[in-house]
Amino acid sequence: MKIWTWVVLLNLMIAPGLMAQQANLQVQTDSKEQNLRAYVELLRADIKSQKVQIFTDVMRFDEQQTIAFWPIYREYDLELSKLGDERLAIITDYANNYLKMTDAKADELAKKVLELDDRRSDLKKKYYERFNKALSPVMAVRFFQVENQIQLLLDLQIASNLPIIEETGTN
Repeated sequence: MKIWTWVVLLNLMIAPGLMAQQANLQVQTDSKEQNLRAYVELLRADIKSQKVQIFTDVMRFDEQQTIAFWPIYREYDLELSKLGDERLAIITDYANNYLKMTDAKADELAKKVLELDDRRSDLKKKYYERFNKALSPVMAVRFFQVENQIQLLLDLQIASNLPIIEETGTN
């Protein structure tokens, strides 16, 4: 199955569930922070549950590649999840402050996001080398093509639910 087919299928599978989840989150009377955290966690769980099947279908591993890939992938996914937790903390901080954003808070959040993006890029570089050695350059690139498409989908879903920053005129 071609990667674009999987991306479309993943989006189609996630979108209705997310709309229902988002509707449920809007009905809740809990705080914005709890709603946003729940939404992001549900989105992450939905995608994680599909990734194994997507990688299995798209990568078309032989037996040796399967044995080499999955232990490295599990380590990568664990490290990526830790970065995801940090990202969620930044998103929560943003959600708590976007209506009363100061220049200082905006600068702090921007620096945290940029630093996290750098660490995410470093993680990919580190694991590209590991996948490259364990599999081949073509398979390593294929993995990161699929991973990047999934990550972009996740990023887009999250970004589309974040409110735009309000200028308060205060510093």
